[in-house]
Amino acid sequence: MSNLANQEVGYIEKQTTNVKDGRIYLFAKRLVDIFGSICGIILLGALFVVIAILIKVEDPKGTIFFSQKRVGINGREFKMYKFRSMVSNAEEKLAELLKYNEINGAMFKMKDDPRITKVGKFIRKTSIDELPQLFNVLKGEMSLVGPRPPLPREVAEYTAYDKQRLLVTPGCTGLWQVSGRNSIGFHEMVELDLQYIQRRTFFFDIKIIFKTVLVLFGSKDAF
Repeated sequence: MSNLANQEVGYIEKQTTNVKDGRIYLFAKRLVDIFGSICGIILLGALFVVIAILIKVEDPKGTIFFSQKRVGINGREFKMYKFRSMVSNAEEKLAELLKYNEINGAMFKMKDDPRITKVGKFIRKTSIDELPQLFNVLKGEMSLVGPRPPLPREVAEYTAYDKQRLLVTPGCTGLWQVSGRNSIGFHEMVELDLQYIQRRTFFFDIKIIFKTVLVLFGSKDAF
């Protein structure tokens, strides 16, 4: 890594440490996470039931929820929950599709992924498939706002610079999601995450949450 890159890493790590020491901010953030996740689970309970029925009707043999190992703060792994939007053997089919990856860097995204079910296309387009992550937020494994938690195989390809996005609790939404989501490449995503880590405050988190609500449904970038 160049001297300039080393200086950038040192600066961001210093800023991150200062922010992480803000106990009032972290306490307020956790309160918002607990309150927001509980309210979300209660208010969206009926929607959960409807989506669960639709998933089962389309694929009775498959599960309703999909859990996947993700990497959280300081490299700690946890199971992240989603509504299942793909065929049951999606992971086995991934290897043959990697060559069609449409995102540069340590991520895989494919707009017309053949593994996605009909119901899956709808819940992905509206980001409804992400709603079960409210349980991850309630458990403290995720926050409402923060960098998206990567897969272990993605982290294996990270540089020391990229790994800085693991210095904070991952989130359901963040600057990446409200700034273009899948139209933004991996390296741009990392930069946005590091910007968030440097700038994050209680009011900045609230601003991102409100912006997420505005762009959530009908997003052209979700796939």
